[in-house]
Amino acid sequence: MNKSELEQLLKQVKDNEVAIEDAVKDLEKLPTFGDMDFAMIDNHRETRVGYSEVIYGQGKTNDQVTQIAAYMTGNQQNVLITRADQAMFDAVKSQISHAEYNTLGRTIVIMNKAIELSEHKIVIVAAGTSDLSVVEEAYDTARMMGNRVEKIVDVGVAGIHRLFNRLDQIRQARVVIVVAGMEGALASVVGGLIDKPIIAVPTSVGYGANLGGLAALLSMLNSCASGVSVVNIDNGFGAAYNASMINQLK
Repeated sequence: MNKSELEQLLKQVKDNEVAIEDAVKDLEKLPTFGDMDFAMIDNHRETRVGYSEVIYGQGKTNDQVTQIAAYMTGNQQNVLITRADQAMFDAVKSQISHAEYNTLGRTIVIMNKAIELSEHKIVIVAAGTSDLSVVEEAYDTARMMGNRVEKIVDVGVAGIHRLFNRLDQIRQARVVIVVAGMEGALASVVGGLIDKPIIAVPTSVGYGANLGGLAALLSMLNSCASGVSVVNIDNGFGAAYNASMINQLK
């Protein structure tokens, strides 16, 4: 039972179309998870927190991911698979024809029901083209969670006039995701220019002393600009999830 189905059941109870005792029995019959031996799928995730479970593809076999996606599709849940490669997508596509693959973001999206996009929007700001894989992961995640999303790419501090040229667009967002590698300075700069919450994503892009994104991570954690929070290195999914929760606050 997804969130809309639960809301419908509650409405029926309120309108006296279904007795409370019968509604309780229906809820008790629902399994809280689907046991597939190698995975336990959380059937009530969307009901509890508003979003369906997301499949992290890396480390799973193609067959495991395909079976999980098919199970969720059978329950009419929208499916997002992150960190997927082409072979994994080919396996999923062979069983679920409407699956779509974002090669750059390494995400698989399976839309099994319509979503209504939010009134407010998220803007993703990226320092460089090399950060696009993280941008695309964040973009697909935010869209799957019902948000209007815009991308602004290659506006890093090495050519800061490019950022100033897009400030009006950035300021229209309710929450901003800033993606940057190298020294990660972009998050602090944006934080000093706008009055919106910023979720910073350090990326592993950079030369040796970038230390696989650690330098950018520490820079962002030590930002002197207020209103900047930080997720883990290359975690576009985590940034978009948090941004979605902020963007859809009533």
